[in-house]
Amino acid sequence: MGSATHRVAILVYDGVKLLDVVGPAEVFGEANRLGADYKMVLVSPTGADVTSSIGIRISVDAAATETAPDTFLVAGADIYPRTPVSRDLIEATRTLAGRAHRVASICTGAFVLGAAGLLDGKRATTHWKVAQELAVRCRASRVEPDAIYVRDGTTYTSAGVTAGIDLALALVEEDHGPDLTRDVARALVVYLQRSGGQSQFSAPLQGPPPRSPALRRITDLITANPGGNHSLGELAKHLNVSPRHLTRLFHDELSTTPARYVEMIRFDMAKALLDQGHTATQTASLAGFPNYESMRRVFARELSLSPAAYQRRFSTAHRADEGQ
Repeated sequence: MGSATHRVAILVYDGVKLLDVVGPAEVFGEANRLGADYKMVLVSPTGADVTSSIGIRISVDAAATETAPDTFLVAGADIYPRTPVSRDLIEATRTLAGRAHRVASICTGAFVLGAAGLLDGKRATTHWKVAQELAVRCRASRVEPDAIYVRDGTTYTSAGVTAGIDLALALVEEDHGPDLTRDVARALVVYLQRSGGQSQFSAPLQGPPPRSPALRRITDLITANPGGNHSLGELAKHLNVSPRHLTRLFHDELSTTPARYVEMIRFDMAKALLDQGHTATQTASLAGFPNYESMRRVFARELSLSPAAYQRRFSTAHRADEGQ
């Protein structure tokens, strides 16, 4: 990069997430205080000021047609993916992307890039809650739901909200190397590189319930008593069906196996128990795992974290009683 000014344009619009805007902006601003030379501008499709999702007015510097950035970022909003992306926002995105050297989205800003055709043939990510919807809308893209951010060539996408800070740090590191970026991260009291994917932040099994009453009885049984004997044979006996038929029900309605469903229920309970401050050994027993090691393997597979590392991030301030 040298000493040349690097122009960063952030596209905003009514309903935009304020943290999607100010999080990355603070990273670039802190980098400037340490010797970088980023010039940031806020742009909207028409140049008019906008109102954020929490009602704070955002003063806009220019219209999309008046800006030629080196780096172009589009922030996210709660209105996507609930509604189609507006035509003026799509056109503004295409205009800015066509002039920029690299293009990035924060959180659900990926839906804007996708609507503009900028994710076709590329890997991408977004907030874990809506990653599946992005995959449906952008069938020509390969969505990676657990990534904090994804780079595919000169196109970058990031997970939800604060992941915009992770992405901005990655962009600064690309421009100025790890030493300056490490100082930026320290000044902002954030990790230079967050360990684990965004699955560590997701809520427990927020999928639709099974359609059939019979399968719903089985999932309710597992949820009510994760530590019970939920072998395939035992679960099939509860419905008086064959193990093969029960396996087919799980596959058709939940796209998983009975064993994996039981394991994920136990995994979600384990996260909740660790959040509350229970020890790892207590958690393994209360959540229904055969032993600590089996629980550790699931955490390593799902989060790339140990139970202890997960607990350091998310346990409550008030630890559970050690005697419980």
